[in-house]
Amino acid sequence: MPTKKASNAGKVAKAAKKATKGASHSVAKSTKKAAKKLAAGAPSPEKERSLAPGAPPATIGAPAFDSAVTPEWAQEGDVLTTATGTPVDNTDNSVKVGPRGSTLLMDHHLREKIMHFDHERIPERVVHARGTGAHGRFQVTDSLADFTCARVLTDSSIETPVFVRFSTVVGSRGSMDTARDVRGFATKFYTPEGNWDLVGNNIPVFFIQDGIKFPDVVHAVKPEPDREMPQAQSAHDTFWDFVSLTPESTHMLMWIMSDRAIPRSYRTMEGFGVHTFRLYNEAGATTLVKFHWKPVLGIHSLVWEESQKLGGIDPDFHRRDLWDAIESGAGVEYDLGVQLFEDNEDQSFEGIDLLDPTKIVPEELAPVRIVGRLTLDRNPANFFAETEQVAFCTSHVVRGIDFTDDPLLAARNFSYLDTQLTRLGGPNFDQLPINRPRSPVNSNHRDGFSQQAVHEGVAPYFPNSLGGGCPFHAGADGFQHVAREVSGTVVRERALSFDDHFSQATMFWNSMTDVERDHIVTAFSFELLKCVFPEVRERTLANLANVDAELCERVALNLGLAAPTGAPMADAGASPALSQVPLEPGPIIGRVVGVLCGPGVDDAGVKSLRTALGAEGASVYVIAPTAGTLAGKKGSLPVDRTVLTTQSVEYDALVVAGGASAAVVGSDPYTAVNLGEAYRHHKVLAAWGEGRTVLESCGITADAPGVVAGAKADGAFASALVAAMGLHRHWDRLPIV
Repeated sequence: MPTKKASNAGKVAKAAKKATKGASHSVAKSTKKAAKKLAAGAPSPEKERSLAPGAPPATIGAPAFDSAVTPEWAQEGDVLTTATGTPVDNTDNSVKVGPRGSTLLMDHHLREKIMHFDHERIPERVVHARGTGAHGRFQVTDSLADFTCARVLTDSSIETPVFVRFSTVVGSRGSMDTARDVRGFATKFYTPEGNWDLVGNNIPVFFIQDGIKFPDVVHAVKPEPDREMPQAQSAHDTFWDFVSLTPESTHMLMWIMSDRAIPRSYRTMEGFGVHTFRLYNEAGATTLVKFHWKPVLGIHSLVWEESQKLGGIDPDFHRRDLWDAIESGAGVEYDLGVQLFEDNEDQSFEGIDLLDPTKIVPEELAPVRIVGRLTLDRNPANFFAETEQVAFCTSHVVRGIDFTDDPLLAARNFSYLDTQLTRLGGPNFDQLPINRPRSPVNSNHRDGFSQQAVHEGVAPYFPNSLGGGCPFHAGADGFQHVAREVSGTVVRERALSFDDHFSQATMFWNSMTDVERDHIVTAFSFELLKCVFPEVRERTLANLANVDAELCERVALNLGLAAPTGAPMADAGASPALSQVPLEPGPIIGRVVGVLCGPGVDDAGVKSLRTALGAEGASVYVIAPTAGTLAGKKGSLPVDRTVLTTQSVEYDALVVAGGASAAVVGSDPYTAVNLGEAYRHHKVLAAWGEGRTVLESCGITADAPGVVAGAKADGAFASALVAAMGLHRHWDRLPIV
């Protein structure tokens, strides 16, 4: 401790202490004010930054619908405390011998704070590490009581809480959203009969038929182990080496190389349960089922160049899109659909083996019956506690839903439960708030790491008399596996019905429009040109030759190789439902429109357009040369983004505003770049008044497909813009000459 002789040191210490006290008091006061502001429902600075223009204010993470999600004891009171509840006097300075002396081990607050920080990270998921999530609700609209006794699928009076996690598969937690990849679509239903996890993807098939190969496909697609490259990409030798030697992956490759693998938004992609499940009703009758999620906004994708640019411009593009859509009230909705099949002895339909996860049943053969609506309407309050700690397990099913003998599903039932032990620290992961059922829980599980319950009684076993026999068996009211007679020889081999690896890949190719086929050819060519070993390319071409001769020839031409001869199925047919190109305009809810403006802009026209598009659920952003407020003809406009901080890939449509500002906008070199890029990506372009000359100067004519031009921003102009945006892209557009 300082002595009286060390007067200068003592004075410095006292001054520092006094300053620290003042600063600490000031910080405490401001923290309390901030807490009261949030409690009153005022938006935080981050919330204001991420809100779409014109969106209603909302707090980040609205109050939880269930106290299990945000326990009050975790953030109680205004005073900072230690983990054990001791109020902290100062968290800015460690305890030292004088202000410049040694730090003392007696500082238990320092040790606790650093210790906890050092252990904040948990292992990321091996696959699906990169993700985002949202809360919502599900309600049955067409009861399946004839097929299942699961209340979540039969009782239309119940509104079931849900949590949905969307994800990419290959990349690490810090990778980009827009990589070419499968997207996870996992839904946790908190039903009155327990949790049901429907753990699906945005693609209805998978690379492999048997789960024993799952480690192989993941090892192959992950970054190559000697150099940990490339990140979040399948365009490398080890992946294509594996799939070229695994023909069962061919159908999945067609989907991955299509636009399905680069969705415009999580809000505009389908979801699939992938596997065939078994339903049973109160009478014990069984039906086989495949689950589908249909986005209300339709199915739309990015283009390849766009997805690559977004990976650098905004790696969080998809999670930001979902967050902003929910916060602005744009609505995120999906319809749950089912394909139902007779539970026959061989578990097949129209010659298609329903146990083969590399096959689909075309919707033209078995129409999808819409039975419910999923609405996502609340963002997580805390990403780690909810989105990162949520644990999905395909084995989590409820009464009325059972498994089939799909060999990939069997492995997933084991793996998804097993992986939580390492990632979430033990067997009690279901007690984490985001994983807790909303139904009563009374198991005989005890102890283990992170046990949160204080169990009472002395009889955690069954049968017992000391606990009054509790908990009792539910009997027929509980979950039951369907009683089936099974017999056979124990073997390690595939069913002969799994041997067809190419016919559905051919059907997928046959179902695509010309532009979609162009994209598939480009994707295969890009990926294979990234491979170094010639034998990998040659084997892949040999597989493609068994899909379609034209496909193989076009890819081979890009690779500078001769196309091999294959034996594609001549009558594989087509399924029009597989094409994403819309035939009619759809809703534009959640779409993003950028309006290029400058000083002297027709501000009344911009405001009118914002009102008209807002009524359709779209967001309008004012883009100008500088930030701040823009002086217009009659008034002013707040600037949302500047030309230096945004690019065309962030918008579904670009509009050049009328007024004197058109001259400024037209002279900016960024304008030609952004308009030309949007035109090349087949997006909607529009202009009114003087803004039309800007389009013309960029070589964009008013009569080109997807181009809207008008004298003023009136109702007719807005209606034409809405109709054009409803088609998402205009593929019949010719290049600018």
